[in-house]
Order: sequence, then structure tokens, then C-alpha cells
Amino acid sequence: MSSVPKMPMIVPRAQVARPGTHMQTTTLSYENIHLHGELFANVFRARKQSFIIQQNWDLPEALGMEYDQYDTPASRWIAVHEHGEVLGGMRLTPTTSRCGLYTYMIRDAQRGLLDTIPYNLLYDEAPVSPHIWESTRVFVSHDAPMSIRRSIHALMVSEMTRAALAVGATKIIALTAGNWTRWYPRCGLTAEAVGPMMTIDGGQFQCVMIDLLANLN
Repeated sequence: MSSVPKMPMIVPRAQVARPGTHMQTTTLSYENIHLHGELFANVFRARKQSFIIQQNWDLPEALGMEYDQYDTPASRWIAVHEHGEVLGGMRLTPTTSRCGLYTYMIRDAQRGLLDTIPYNLLYDEAPVSPHIWESTRVFVSHDAPMSIRRSIHALMVSEMTRAALAVGATKIIALTAGNWTRWYPRCGLTAEAVGPMMTIDGGQFQCVMIDLLANLN
């Protein structure tokens, strides 16, 4: 009796997901950090990598994390992440915040409390309003491929808008890169300059006010 030849075993090729396929956004606060495992710590680790290691900023660090006086329970932290890796992020702080001498970064610079930022960065007095929050520590990971960087920016802007509106903010004030007029519209942001162009650490920066309601209709 002839034997039936065995068919060769076919091993399926492993499916390798492209970077950025499973990106998520999360708004972190002191109220919900217990729900997100290492993500909160990973945001601060990614900030160290971006600001201290890559950009060589002189900032406080501990346990492999970058932090400053504005990382208080009043703030929120936005993370774009994939499989636990933080690809981008930012911090949102209410302009009504107060912690000892400090309020929020732009206002404290105007008050002369920060020697790394010129005091004359605004045309007018820094706003204090429950409807205006400040955006700082905006970054995209150095390891993020160029092919997904625009998507990371878009996700950050979308989550920033959602998170800010959820706490009653309608505007965001930020000290941002001087080329904002070119890339803000690409991200769907409407903003106006509220301070002069300034040179800080060899780069051009300007304070802007972002109108979160402008593109909602």
C-alpha cells in the first residue's frame, strides 16, 4: 500500500505592525495616574531624553526623569504613546495656578522669576483666567520615525483641544518656535502673536495665543 506523501508544514509569516499603527492619546492627571501604570513616569523619562539629552537644556532631573516647579496637581500631561513607549507629549497648566512663588511659566518669566527666559516676552500683562491654560514641554520623541511625526503632532493637538475644553479652557497661551505660522495651520490651530520674536538658547521663539473655538464649527 503506497503511503500518502506528507505535505510540507506552512508556517505563516509573522505580521510586523508598522510604527504608529497603534498610537493612543491619554491625558494624565494626579487623579488618574493610578490607572495608567508606568505611562506617567514614562512621560517624564521621555522629557529627559528630549530636553536634557537631545537639546542639552539645564533642567532638574531625578530617577531618570525631567521635572520642574510646574509639575503640580494643577497641571495635566498629554501623552501620545504606543505599546508603552511615549512618542510625544506636552503639559497644560491653568493660568490661575499658584504654588508658592510660582504661577505658570510665561507669567513667571514676565515677573522676572526665570533667568532663562526674557521678562519682556509679552506685549501685555500675562493673563490670569480660568478660560486660558498654558502649554509647555511640547516634544516629539527623537526616536519617532519621520513617517509618523505629523500624525503625532495631529494627535497631540486633538487631545490638547479635547482636554482643555473639558476643564473649561477656550484658549491656550504658549511660548513656541518662531516658525509657528508655517506649521500651526497644518495642525489645524488658529493663533495670534501676543509677544515679540525672541532669541532664546540660540533659537527663535514667540508667545502666541491659540483659539480653541476657532475651528470647532
